[in-house]
Amino acid sequence: MQIPPQLMTLPNQLTIGRILAIPVICLFLVSGWEWLRWLALLLYIAAAVTDWLDGFLARRMNLNSALGKMLDPIADKLLVGALLITFAWTRDLNGWDLIPAIAIMLREIFVSGLREYLGNRSISVPVTFLAKWKTTVQLVALGLIIAAPMLLGLGFISHVFLWLAGGLTVWTGWEYLRSTWPHLSGPEL
Repeated sequence: MQIPPQLMTLPNQLTIGRILAIPVICLFLVSGWEWLRWLALLLYIAAAVTDWLDGFLARRMNLNSALGKMLDPIADKLLVGALLITFAWTRDLNGWDLIPAIAIMLREIFVSGLREYLGNRSISVPVTFLAKWKTTVQLVALGLIIAAPMLLGLGFISHVFLWLAGGLTVWTGWEYLRSTWPHLSGPEL
């Protein structure tokens, strides 16, 4: 089996690296050892930076690919979803924090399904500017949650960012639904 050349580009290698880092970050977090939590934070920061870097390099080096456009949002959703589940397991999220966490998971799955459904009908659902900010706020919130037990004063701030991320996530999900509604109620192809 030959490796597709698109997988060998630097931007796509960074995205794949982000995906491969997810289980390692989660394992470090559930270990309960503070030094592994610090390593998880460093690895997470590197993964979050590659979310920006892979797109920047793809545009800069003219290496945009359909594979990269598919993999990048999947990597984001895997990272966010895995960490939210891990935080529920480790109790880094309190009971009330499960509200934005569940809202984030529901929206991410819903919009992915919406894109797949409309993609099969040759209708594009482009990423909005606000949705890019939503991802940024999600990534900041998750990084703060990782760091909160190790750095005094971050606990409250991390919860505020999680709720802000949850609000932006719901809002952008509503925008996607509203903008695609005419295509959902149209005739089947």
